[in-house]
Amino acid sequence: MTYKISHDRLCVNRKIAPNLSLERFFSLVEKLGLNKVEIRNDMKSGSVTDNLTGEEVRHLATQHDFTIETINAVYPFNQLSDDVLEKTRALLKDARATGAKALVLCPLNDGTVISQQQTVDALKTLAPLFSEYGIAGLVEPLGFPQSSLRSAALAQQLIKQAGAPFKIVLDTFHHHLYEGAEQDFAGGVDVNNIGLVHLSGVTDARPTHQLTDEERIMLSADDVLKSKQQVQRLEEMGYRGIYAFEPFSSVMDNWSEEQIAREIHSSIAYLNN
Repeated sequence: MTYKISHDRLCVNRKIAPNLSLERFFSLVEKLGLNKVEIRNDMKSGSVTDNLTGEEVRHLATQHDFTIETINAVYPFNQLSDDVLEKTRALLKDARATGAKALVLCPLNDGTVISQQQTVDALKTLAPLFSEYGIAGLVEPLGFPQSSLRSAALAQQLIKQAGAPFKIVLDTFHHHLYEGAEQDFAGGVDVNNIGLVHLSGVTDARPTHQLTDEERIMLSADDVLKSKQQVQRLEEMGYRGIYAFEPFSSVMDNWSEEQIAREIHSSIAYLNN
């Protein structure tokens, strides 16, 4: 069976438009006929909201009839320190002020070993904070060889162990990078535990373990991640949630608004062809 992903299930991560202000980014997404965005704390402005207040961003989203699906991201959530807790609280305040529904949690990604118990303890500590602010938590396993949490199935298991009301972000790039990902699915990743799916594409033919965020562009028939096929399988498994386009490459520094729009249009057409 072929699944069509409707526009109301598609979202655009701000990473695709590194040179656009929030206002221009929102306008561009609206012109594409989409109504969901992800905003970030790693843009050039150094701020989730640029020069706007959280309330102004919320108003802007309301004007465009948008939902802000997430803020990306708390890092490294599973190496808890006073600084990480302070950052988490600040981002939760941003989420509440802007009306963002969820905050993404990313694990340590520098080769340091973090035990499963450390991750569980971090989730237990963070869960009450998220409840206090009324914001959903999304744990995103990173598939890089040096990542401290690579597996979607393990992330699901640790969340359950912690008793935290969090879901996972399944990212098609990180799924491809993690060599145990297929076993993950065979072993029981429950699509009801997936809160968001990140989509990107890679055409670089180097060995998988050499791929970095720099290779992440948009979807095409040459995509070695097979993101389209990953989407088809998720749909067959019963996933009916949101898909967010999240390319990372620095080539996007040179993309005009017109090219960004073309790339998104092209990716949607390929996904639903």
